[in-house]
Amino acid sequence: MEKQETYVILFTAGGGMRGLVPAHMIAKIEEETGLPISDMVDVFCGPSTGSILNAALTLPDPDNPDKPKYKAKQMVRFYEREGLRIFPPDRFRAFRGLLHDFNNRTMRLNQLKWLFKHGHYDSKHFKRALRLLFGHAQLQNARASLVIPVYNIDGGHFSVIEEYNETGNMPVRTKNNFNDSGGHAIWLKHMDSGYGKPTNMEVKLADAVLASCAAPSFFPCHHFPIRYPDTGEMKYVSGIDGSIFDNPCISYHGAIKNHVPPNANVIMLVLGTGHTNRSVNKDDWNQMGALGVVDPANDLPLINILFHASETALIDAFQEEIGNQLYVFNKSVVATNRPENFPSEQIDDARPENLEKLKNFADMIIDENREGFKIICDLLKKNAVAKQNRKKQQTKKQKTSPKKGGFFSGLLGGD
Repeated sequence: MEKQETYVILFTAGGGMRGLVPAHMIAKIEEETGLPISDMVDVFCGPSTGSILNAALTLPDPDNPDKPKYKAKQMVRFYEREGLRIFPPDRFRAFRGLLHDFNNRTMRLNQLKWLFKHGHYDSKHFKRALRLLFGHAQLQNARASLVIPVYNIDGGHFSVIEEYNETGNMPVRTKNNFNDSGGHAIWLKHMDSGYGKPTNMEVKLADAVLASCAAPSFFPCHHFPIRYPDTGEMKYVSGIDGSIFDNPCISYHGAIKNHVPPNANVIMLVLGTGHTNRSVNKDDWNQMGALGVVDPANDLPLINILFHASETALIDAFQEEIGNQLYVFNKSVVATNRPENFPSEQIDDARPENLEKLKNFADMIIDENREGFKIICDLLKKNAVAKQNRKKQQTKKQKTSPKKGGFFSGLLGGD
Protein backbone atom coordinates (compact mmCIF):
# COMPACT_ATOMS: atom_id res chain seq x y z
CA MET A 1 0.00 0.00 0.00
CA GLU A 2 1.41 3.36 -1.01
CA LYS A 3 2.20 5.68 1.87
CA GLN A 4 0.29 8.96 1.74
CA GLU A 5 -0.11 11.46 4.57
CA THR A 6 2.72 11.90 7.07
CA TYR A 7 2.01 11.77 10.81
CA VAL A 8 4.75 12.79 13.24
CA ILE A 9 4.65 11.36 16.76
CA LEU A 10 6.82 12.75 19.56
CA PHE A 11 7.57 10.48 22.51
CA THR A 12 9.14 12.32 25.45
CA ALA A 13 10.57 10.01 28.11
CA GLY A 14 10.14 10.14 31.88
CA GLY A 15 12.90 10.87 34.35
CA GLY A 16 12.12 13.65 36.84
CA MET A 17 14.64 16.46 36.74
CA ARG A 18 16.30 14.75 33.80
CA GLY A 19 13.33 16.12 31.84
CA LEU A 20 15.62 19.10 31.32
CA VAL A 21 17.37 17.02 28.64
CA PRO A 22 14.39 16.81 26.22
CA ALA A 23 13.39 20.37 27.21
CA HIS A 24 16.77 21.62 25.97
CA MET A 25 16.54 19.47 22.83
CA ILE A 26 13.07 20.76 21.94
CA ALA A 27 14.30 24.31 22.54
CA LYS A 28 17.05 23.63 20.00
CA ILE A 29 14.49 22.25 17.52
CA GLU A 30 12.28 25.33 17.93
CA GLU A 31 15.30 27.59 17.50
CA GLU A 32 16.48 25.72 14.39
CA THR A 33 13.06 25.58 12.70
CA GLY A 34 11.67 28.90 13.88
CA LEU A 35 8.38 27.16 14.73
CA PRO A 36 6.72 25.98 17.94
CA ILE A 37 6.89 22.22 18.34
CA SER A 38 3.08 21.94 18.55
CA ASP A 39 2.82 23.28 14.97
CA MET A 40 5.08 20.49 13.70
CA VAL A 41 4.04 17.37 15.66
CA ASP A 42 0.72 15.56 15.23
CA VAL A 43 0.72 13.41 18.39
CA PHE A 44 2.53 14.04 21.69
CA CYS A 45 2.98 11.11 24.07
CA GLY A 46 5.16 10.00 26.96
CA PRO A 47 4.95 9.51 30.74
CA SER A 48 5.97 11.34 33.89
CA THR A 49 8.23 14.34 33.29
CA GLY A 50 7.60 13.86 29.56
CA SER A 51 3.92 14.54 30.17
CA ILE A 52 4.80 17.88 31.78
CA LEU A 53 6.61 19.00 28.64
CA ASN A 54 4.03 17.59 26.22
CA ALA A 55 1.08 19.13 28.05
CA ALA A 56 2.76 22.53 28.45
CA LEU A 57 4.00 22.76 24.86
CA THR A 58 0.55 21.94 23.44
CA LEU A 59 -1.29 24.36 25.74
CA PRO A 60 -2.86 27.20 23.71
CA ASP A 61 -2.30 30.81 24.61
CA PRO A 62 -5.63 32.00 26.10
CA ASP A 63 -5.20 35.36 24.34
CA ASN A 64 -4.30 33.75 21.00
CA PRO A 65 -5.43 30.11 20.73
CA ASP A 66 -3.63 29.71 17.39
CA LYS A 67 -0.33 29.91 19.26
CA PRO A 68 1.09 27.93 22.19
CA LYS A 69 1.29 29.51 25.61
CA TYR A 70 4.83 28.24 26.24
CA LYS A 71 7.98 27.73 24.27
CA ALA A 72 10.47 25.02 25.19
CA LYS A 73 12.97 27.54 26.54
CA GLN A 74 10.30 28.66 29.02
CA MET A 75 9.97 25.04 30.15
CA VAL A 76 13.72 24.93 30.72
CA ARG A 77 13.26 27.84 33.11
CA PHE A 78 10.32 26.01 34.74
CA TYR A 79 12.58 23.09 35.70
CA GLU A 80 15.35 25.40 36.86
CA ARG A 81 12.98 27.51 38.95
CA GLU A 82 10.84 24.77 40.50
CA GLY A 83 13.33 21.92 40.85
CA LEU A 84 14.61 22.58 44.36
CA ARG A 85 11.10 23.33 45.65
CA ILE A 86 9.78 20.00 44.34
CA PHE A 87 12.88 18.01 45.33
CA PRO A 88 14.40 19.61 48.48
CA PRO A 89 18.07 18.61 48.91
CA ASP A 90 18.95 15.25 50.50
CA ARG A 91 15.53 14.32 51.89
CA PHE A 92 14.93 11.33 49.68
CA ARG A 93 18.56 10.32 49.58
CA ALA A 94 18.32 9.86 53.37
CA PHE A 95 15.29 7.63 52.81
CA ARG A 96 17.26 5.51 50.37
CA GLY A 97 19.92 5.13 53.02
CA LEU A 98 17.28 3.78 55.40
CA LEU A 99 16.11 1.34 52.76
CA HIS A 100 19.69 0.13 52.35
CA ASP A 101 19.95 -0.36 56.12
CA PHE A 102 16.76 -2.38 56.05
CA ASN A 103 18.17 -4.65 53.37
CA ASN A 104 21.19 -5.16 55.62
CA ARG A 105 18.79 -5.91 58.51
CA THR A 106 20.28 -3.31 60.82
CA MET A 107 17.25 -1.03 60.99
CA ARG A 108 15.48 -0.50 64.30
CA LEU A 109 11.72 -1.08 64.52
CA ASN A 110 10.84 2.61 64.86
CA GLN A 111 12.88 3.39 61.74
CA LEU A 112 11.08 0.64 59.86
CA LYS A 113 7.70 2.06 60.95
CA TRP A 114 8.73 5.52 59.70
CA LEU A 115 9.93 4.03 56.43
CA PHE A 116 6.59 2.41 55.69
CA LYS A 117 4.55 5.51 56.51
CA HIS A 118 6.75 8.24 55.04
CA GLY A 119 9.38 8.78 52.40
CA HIS A 120 7.37 10.75 49.86
CA TYR A 121 8.28 14.28 48.94
CA ASP A 122 5.63 16.80 49.97
CA SER A 123 3.51 16.99 46.82
CA LYS A 124 2.08 20.43 47.68
CA HIS A 125 5.06 22.12 45.99
CA PHE A 126 4.61 20.04 42.85
CA LYS A 127 0.85 20.67 42.81
CA ARG A 128 1.42 24.39 43.16
CA ALA A 129 3.93 24.41 40.29
CA LEU A 130 1.52 22.53 37.99
CA ARG A 131 -1.42 24.77 38.92
CA LEU A 132 0.64 27.82 38.01
CA LEU A 133 1.74 26.16 34.77
CA PHE A 134 -1.64 24.88 33.57
CA GLY A 135 -4.28 26.79 35.51
CA HIS A 136 -7.70 25.24 34.87
CA ALA A 137 -6.86 24.01 31.36
CA GLN A 138 -8.41 20.73 30.25
CA LEU A 139 -6.73 17.90 28.35
CA GLN A 140 -9.12 18.51 25.46
CA ASN A 141 -7.76 22.08 25.07
CA ALA A 142 -4.48 20.78 23.59
CA ARG A 143 -3.38 22.22 20.22
CA ALA A 144 -2.33 18.75 19.04
CA SER A 145 -3.26 15.17 19.87
CA LEU A 146 -1.99 14.45 23.37
CA VAL A 147 -1.65 11.15 25.24
CA ILE A 148 -0.83 10.99 28.96
CA PRO A 149 -0.30 7.49 30.42
CA VAL A 150 -1.34 6.78 34.01
CA TYR A 151 -1.43 3.54 35.98
CA ASN A 152 -4.57 3.31 38.12
CA ILE A 153 -3.85 1.27 41.26
CA ASP A 154 -7.47 1.16 42.44
CA GLY A 155 -9.19 -1.72 40.67
CA GLY A 156 -12.44 -1.05 42.50
CA HIS A 157 -12.71 2.38 40.95
CA PHE A 158 -11.31 1.23 37.63
CA SER A 159 -13.99 -1.38 37.01
CA VAL A 160 -16.43 1.53 36.93
CA ILE A 161 -14.22 4.06 35.16
CA GLU A 162 -13.16 1.86 32.27
CA GLU A 163 -16.46 0.40 31.24
CA TYR A 164 -15.55 1.52 27.72
CA ASN A 165 -12.51 0.89 25.61
CA GLU A 166 -10.15 3.65 24.54
CA THR A 167 -12.46 4.71 21.70
CA GLY A 168 -15.37 4.84 24.15
CA ASN A 169 -17.81 2.44 22.52
CA MET A 170 -17.15 -1.14 23.63
CA PRO A 171 -17.34 -2.65 27.15
CA VAL A 172 -13.84 -3.59 28.25
CA ARG A 173 -14.98 -6.05 30.90
CA THR A 174 -16.33 -8.45 28.27
CA LYS A 175 -12.85 -9.08 26.83
CA ASN A 176 -11.93 -12.48 28.28
CA ASN A 177 -12.58 -11.07 31.78
CA PHE A 178 -9.00 -9.82 31.63
CA ASN A 179 -9.76 -6.39 33.10
CA ASP A 180 -12.21 -7.33 35.82
CA SER A 181 -10.03 -6.53 38.83
CA GLY A 182 -6.71 -5.15 39.98
CA GLY A 183 -4.88 -2.06 38.78
CA HIS A 184 -4.76 -1.08 35.12
CA ALA A 185 -2.90 1.11 32.68
CA ILE A 186 -5.06 3.85 31.20
CA TRP A 187 -4.55 6.45 28.50
CA LEU A 188 -5.75 9.98 29.14
CA LYS A 189 -6.22 11.19 25.60
CA HIS A 190 -7.15 14.08 23.41
CA MET A 191 -7.06 12.56 19.91
CA ASP A 192 -8.17 14.54 16.89
CA SER A 193 -6.03 13.25 14.04
CA GLY A 194 -8.81 13.37 11.46
CA TYR A 195 -8.94 9.56 11.33
CA GLY A 196 -11.00 7.26 13.51
CA LYS A 197 -13.23 8.39 16.32
CA PRO A 198 -12.01 11.52 18.17
CA THR A 199 -11.30 10.88 21.85
CA ASN A 200 -11.65 13.82 24.20
CA MET A 201 -11.62 12.90 27.88
CA GLU A 202 -12.64 15.68 30.23
CA VAL A 203 -9.85 15.90 32.78
CA LYS A 204 -7.76 18.77 34.09
CA LEU A 205 -4.26 18.86 32.64
CA ALA A 206 -2.77 19.46 36.09
CA ASP A 207 -4.48 16.30 37.40
CA ALA A 208 -3.44 14.15 34.45
CA VAL A 209 0.19 15.27 34.64
CA LEU A 210 0.43 15.00 38.43
CA ALA A 211 -0.84 11.41 38.29
CA SER A 212 1.55 10.46 35.48
CA CYS A 213 4.44 11.92 37.52
CA ALA A 214 3.53 10.20 40.81
CA ALA A 215 6.61 7.97 40.84
CA PRO A 216 6.31 5.30 43.55
CA SER A 217 8.35 6.17 46.68
CA PHE A 218 8.77 9.78 45.45
CA PHE A 219 5.16 11.04 45.51
CA PRO A 220 1.85 9.67 46.79
CA CYS A 221 -0.68 8.48 44.23
CA HIS A 222 -2.97 11.18 42.87
CA HIS A 223 -6.74 10.72 43.14
CA PHE A 224 -8.67 12.73 40.54
CA PRO A 225 -11.89 12.77 38.47
CA ILE A 226 -12.42 12.02 34.77
CA ARG A 227 -15.55 12.52 32.74
CA TYR A 228 -16.11 10.40 29.63
CA PRO A 229 -18.18 12.46 27.16
CA ASP A 230 -19.90 9.34 25.79
CA THR A 231 -21.46 8.55 29.16
CA GLY A 232 -21.45 11.95 30.86
CA GLU A 233 -20.55 10.26 34.16
CA MET A 234 -17.80 11.44 36.49
CA LYS A 235 -15.44 8.67 37.62
CA TYR A 236 -12.25 8.61 39.69
CA VAL A 237 -8.70 7.36 39.22
CA SER A 238 -5.97 6.75 41.80
CA GLY A 239 -3.00 7.23 39.53
CA ILE A 240 0.73 6.58 39.72
CA ASP A 241 3.62 7.10 37.30
CA GLY A 242 2.89 6.19 33.69
CA SER A 243 6.51 5.05 33.34
CA ILE A 244 5.40 1.87 35.12
CA PHE A 245 4.22 0.53 31.76
CA ASP A 246 4.82 3.09 29.02
CA ASN A 247 7.49 3.28 26.32
CA PRO A 248 7.46 4.33 22.63
CA CYS A 249 6.35 0.90 21.39
CA ILE A 250 3.48 0.63 23.86
CA SER A 251 2.31 4.21 23.30
CA TYR A 252 2.11 3.65 19.56
CA HIS A 253 0.30 0.31 19.64
CA GLY A 254 -1.78 0.93 22.76
CA ALA A 255 -2.99 4.49 22.26
CA ILE A 256 -2.13 5.96 18.86
CA LYS A 257 -2.23 3.44 16.02
CA ASN A 258 -6.04 3.33 15.79
CA HIS A 259 -6.08 7.08 15.18
CA VAL A 260 -3.63 7.05 12.28
CA PRO A 261 -4.62 6.01 8.72
CA PRO A 262 -3.29 2.55 7.75
CA ASN A 263 -1.43 3.99 4.76
CA ALA A 264 0.11 6.89 6.70
CA ASN A 265 3.81 7.58 6.66
CA VAL A 266 4.48 7.44 10.42
CA ILE A 267 7.55 9.18 11.81
CA MET A 268 8.35 8.79 15.50
CA LEU A 269 10.79 11.06 17.30
CA VAL A 270 11.94 9.78 20.71
CA LEU A 271 13.62 12.25 23.08
CA GLY A 272 15.18 10.49 26.05
CA THR A 273 16.30 11.58 29.49
CA GLY A 274 19.36 9.31 29.62
CA HIS A 275 19.51 5.52 29.77
CA THR A 276 20.12 4.13 33.26
CA ASN A 277 19.83 0.37 32.64
CA ARG A 278 22.91 -1.78 33.17
CA SER A 279 23.79 -5.33 32.24
CA VAL A 280 24.33 -7.67 35.18
CA ASN A 281 26.88 -10.48 35.26
CA LYS A 282 25.26 -13.87 36.04
CA ASP A 283 27.57 -14.49 38.99
CA ASP A 284 26.83 -11.06 40.46
CA TRP A 285 23.09 -11.64 40.02
CA ASN A 286 23.22 -15.01 41.79
CA GLN A 287 25.20 -13.55 44.69
CA MET A 288 22.79 -10.66 45.29
CA GLY A 289 20.04 -12.85 46.72
CA ALA A 290 16.35 -12.04 47.06
CA LEU A 291 16.81 -8.62 48.72
CA GLY A 292 19.94 -7.69 46.82
CA VAL A 293 18.13 -7.48 43.46
CA VAL A 294 16.01 -4.61 44.84
CA ASP A 295 18.77 -2.96 46.89
CA PRO A 296 19.56 0.68 45.95
CA ALA A 297 23.20 -0.09 46.78
CA ASN A 298 23.15 -2.41 43.76
CA ASP A 299 21.33 0.20 41.65
CA LEU A 300 17.96 -1.60 41.89
CA PRO A 301 18.71 -4.16 39.15
CA LEU A 302 15.32 -5.89 39.21
CA ILE A 303 13.41 -2.58 39.08
CA ASN A 304 15.48 -1.43 36.11
CA ILE A 305 14.86 -4.74 34.33
CA LEU A 306 11.09 -4.46 34.87
CA PHE A 307 11.09 -0.94 33.43
CA HIS A 308 13.04 -1.86 30.30
CA ALA A 309 11.91 -5.45 29.61
CA SER A 310 8.76 -4.65 27.62
CA GLU A 311 10.56 -2.13 25.41
CA THR A 312 13.32 -4.60 24.53
CA ALA A 313 10.70 -7.27 23.82
CA LEU A 314 8.81 -5.03 21.38
CA ILE A 315 11.51 -2.89 19.79
CA ASP A 316 12.41 -5.24 16.92
CA ALA A 317 8.81 -5.61 15.78
CA PHE A 318 8.26 -1.88 16.27
CA GLN A 319 11.30 -0.93 14.19
CA GLU A 320 10.19 -3.33 11.45
CA GLU A 321 6.81 -1.56 11.31
CA ILE A 322 8.14 2.00 11.52
CA GLY A 323 11.20 1.26 9.36
CA ASN A 324 13.83 3.96 9.12
CA GLN A 325 11.34 6.55 10.35
CA LEU A 326 12.24 6.03 14.02
CA TYR A 327 14.59 8.72 15.32
CA VAL A 328 15.94 8.26 18.85
CA PHE A 329 17.93 10.99 20.60
CA ASN A 330 19.29 9.55 23.82
CA LYS A 331 22.41 8.13 25.43
CA SER A 332 23.41 6.40 28.64
CA VAL A 333 24.13 8.36 31.79
CA VAL A 334 25.84 5.21 33.05
CA ALA A 335 29.49 4.73 32.15
CA THR A 336 32.32 2.53 33.38
CA ASN A 337 34.67 5.49 33.33
CA ARG A 338 32.06 8.08 34.16
CA PRO A 339 33.02 11.56 32.90
CA GLU A 340 32.88 14.33 35.50
CA ASN A 341 30.55 16.40 33.33
CA PHE A 342 27.88 13.65 33.21
CA PRO A 343 24.64 14.43 35.10
CA SER A 344 23.44 12.48 38.10
CA GLU A 345 21.44 9.31 37.46
CA GLN A 346 19.02 10.32 40.23
CA ILE A 347 15.74 11.80 39.00
CA ASP A 348 15.46 14.10 42.05
CA ASP A 349 18.83 15.86 41.81
CA ALA A 350 17.89 19.53 41.32
CA ARG A 351 21.21 21.05 42.40
CA PRO A 352 22.31 23.93 40.13
CA GLU A 353 25.52 22.13 39.18
CA ASN A 354 23.51 19.10 38.03
CA LEU A 355 21.15 21.28 35.99
CA GLU A 356 24.15 22.62 34.10
CA LYS A 357 25.35 19.06 33.50
CA LEU A 358 21.91 18.12 32.15
CA LYS A 359 22.15 20.99 29.64
CA ASN A 360 25.59 19.79 28.58
CA PHE A 361 24.25 16.25 28.28
CA ALA A 362 21.49 17.44 25.91
CA ASP A 363 24.11 19.27 23.83
CA MET A 364 26.19 16.06 23.70
CA ILE A 365 23.24 14.06 22.37
CA ILE A 366 22.60 16.60 19.61
CA ASP A 367 26.30 16.89 18.71
CA GLU A 368 26.63 13.10 18.46
CA ASN A 369 23.54 12.96 16.23
CA ARG A 370 24.06 16.15 14.22
CA GLU A 371 23.02 14.63 10.87
CA GLY A 372 19.90 13.04 12.36
CA PHE A 373 19.04 16.31 14.10
CA LYS A 374 19.16 18.20 10.81
CA ILE A 375 17.00 15.55 9.13
CA ILE A 376 14.36 15.66 11.85
CA CYS A 377 14.24 19.49 11.79
CA ASP A 378 13.64 19.40 8.02
CA LEU A 379 10.94 16.73 8.43
CA LEU A 380 9.23 18.75 11.16
CA LYS A 381 9.15 21.92 9.07
CA LYS A 382 7.58 20.01 6.16
CA ASN A 383 5.04 18.43 8.46
CA ALA A 384 4.02 21.84 9.80
CA VAL A 385 2.77 22.68 6.30
CA ALA A 386 1.07 19.28 5.88
CA LYS A 387 -0.55 19.56 9.30
CA GLN A 388 -1.93 23.00 8.46
CA ASN A 389 -3.37 21.67 5.19
CA ARG A 390 -5.04 18.76 6.99
CA LYS A 391 -6.55 21.18 9.47
CA LYS A 392 -8.00 23.25 6.64
CA GLN A 393 -9.48 20.14 5.04
CA GLN A 394 -11.04 19.05 8.35
CA THR A 395 -12.56 22.50 8.84
CA LYS A 396 -13.96 22.42 5.31
CA LYS A 397 -15.52 18.97 5.90
CA GLN A 398 -17.07 20.14 9.17
CA LYS A 399 -18.64 23.15 7.46
CA THR A 400 -20.10 21.08 4.58
CA SER A 401 -21.31 18.10 6.67
CA PRO A 402 -25.04 18.09 7.64
CA LYS A 403 -25.72 19.37 11.13
CA LYS A 404 -27.65 17.22 13.57
CA GLY A 405 -29.91 18.48 16.30
CA GLY A 406 -28.70 17.69 19.79
CA PHE A 407 -28.97 18.69 23.41
CA PHE A 408 -27.95 22.33 22.93
CA SER A 409 -29.91 22.75 19.70
CA GLY A 410 -32.99 21.44 21.54
CA LEU A 411 -32.55 23.99 24.27
CA LEU A 412 -32.28 26.75 21.68
CA GLY A 413 -35.29 25.62 19.73
CA GLY A 414 -33.54 23.63 16.99
CA ASP A 415 -34.79 20.41 15.43
